[in-house]
Amino acid sequence: MIVYTVGTFDLLHVGHLALLEYCATLGNVVAVGVASDRVVNSYKPNVPVIPLDQRLEMLQALRCVDIVRPYHELEYVSGCKELDVDIFVVGEDWGNNPHNIAVESYLKSEGKEIIQVLYNPRTSSSKIKQKTIDQSHNKIHIEQAVA
Repeated sequence: MIVYTVGTFDLLHVGHLALLEYCATLGNVVAVGVASDRVVNSYKPNVPVIPLDQRLEMLQALRCVDIVRPYHELEYVSGCKELDVDIFVVGEDWGNNPHNIAVESYLKSEGKEIIQVLYNPRTSSSKIKQKTIDQSHNKIHIEQAVA
């Protein structure tokens, strides 16, 4: 069984690892689609901190991941078709955007499964970025107070 999930995977962290390890329990092949900077910028205000080629390389190094492929358009049907996925795993913020509805329709018509998972509460790339900004601002304030 081929399990497919997609995401940005910026600032790889334990939440990503938990998702990918969960995917590995669902089938014998885990495929990961990684959003290009242009795709990410189409729905988030900033591009990832880590360049796409490095995000791909980090994911390829994980034991629980078998296939890593970038995607350059905000659509998932082509990836599901190319990989002949059995299960597509999505996050809790999935929503009803046209590209999400399209892949849901495709998977349903093919008798494939879509599983929605909750994000790991321990961390997220956004939390890591915010903490880094906060710590940087605190350091600046301390340095200014000392000067």
